[in-house]
Amino acid sequence: MQKKDKITIIGLGYVGLPLAVEFAKKFAVIGFDINTKRVSELKQAIDRTLEVSTPELQEVVTQDKTSETGLYMTDNLEDLTSTNIYIITVPTPTDALNKPIFTPLIKASETVGKVLKQDDIVIYESTVYPGVTEDICVPILESFSGLKFNTDFFAGYSPERINPGDKTHTVTKILKVTSGSTPEIATRVDELYKSIITAGTHLAPSIKVAEAAKVIENSQRDINIAFVNELSKIFRILNIDTKAVLEAAGTKWNFIKFSPGLVGGHCIGVDPYYLAQKAIESGYNPEIILAGRKMNDSMGAYVATETVKMMIKKGATIKGSNTLVLGITFKENCPDIRNSRVIDIIEELKTYDVNVDVFDPWASVEEVKHEYNLDLITDESELKPKYDAVILAVSHKEFLKLDIQQLKSDSGVLFDVKSLLPKDVVDARL
Repeated sequence: MQKKDKITIIGLGYVGLPLAVEFAKKFAVIGFDINTKRVSELKQAIDRTLEVSTPELQEVVTQDKTSETGLYMTDNLEDLTSTNIYIITVPTPTDALNKPIFTPLIKASETVGKVLKQDDIVIYESTVYPGVTEDICVPILESFSGLKFNTDFFAGYSPERINPGDKTHTVTKILKVTSGSTPEIATRVDELYKSIITAGTHLAPSIKVAEAAKVIENSQRDINIAFVNELSKIFRILNIDTKAVLEAAGTKWNFIKFSPGLVGGHCIGVDPYYLAQKAIESGYNPEIILAGRKMNDSMGAYVATETVKMMIKKGATIKGSNTLVLGITFKENCPDIRNSRVIDIIEELKTYDVNVDVFDPWASVEEVKHEYNLDLITDESELKPKYDAVILAVSHKEFLKLDIQQLKSDSGVLFDVKSLLPKDVVDARL
């Protein structure tokens, strides 16, 4: 790619911001987001997702949108007219019925369509099912721009592989799949990413292949985790420690190592539904994919129910009892609460009229209140002594320093969802 190229990143979240920062080291980059508060904070080199540090942002953030390199943040559509490459990194969630929600993708495509020019390239990174880029997004670009696809403008698809909270497998260190709407554009897109991805790239033969590759990555993980979650349920009935079984089986060279647990977040708990939706629309019922989703979606309620059973066996009065849930984010040492399945534990406990406190030093009080209508505790000093049950749902490093035995009553129950603690100090673990 030549220096004259100017890039716009649409969506400055967990995916878009790290990508924008890396491109900004070599290119002029416009970072666009509709969240005015987010843009304002990023201009001050503050990233609440904790994916990019303040010093890293300070190195690339610029207030001059005409500079040859650097990252200029904006929520103003007019600032995008000078760019010729648009990379869309908006979320692709599901609704209450687990059907894909394309609204963010559609709105982002409409935004780009309004400023699209001759020979521009639009690259999508959002996880979708095969066909979404060309069948849903491209017609929107054509409609809003008045331009013709593969004649006046072009498209590419390069699925994100960001792992929130992971400071080892960062964006440049993860091999990138690329694709384009013509052979020439595919090469150009590949070269663009090669300029910043030190791990290298893989040029897929078509956009649909690249879309399919991404969606099965997370579907495969989902199915494997569903298998060990089912094992965990079986071994609990048989009074066998699942972790010990997996450690023993893991000594075989070709045993694939997965751990049981809650499956949430922006990818693994969502993406299989995208593939399932497309399969159903095409006349095929994806039995294994949906069975895996059903199993994994059941784990929160399972943990809550098993906790209540153990409380009853210890003589606890369930109605009005006090339970502490440790962690609300979807994974450890990360502030991301998107699609956290810890909420399933909490909601199931409340059906038994149990009082639930939620403690998480990583999550935002405001975000948790907005997303889940929960009053989050972020300071250990606010915890009540002697809970009837403690559920360790997320393995934040801070929880290793907690004296959990002092937090629960003498007859209290401790369920270690993440198998973080020694087996002899817990009442149950997955």
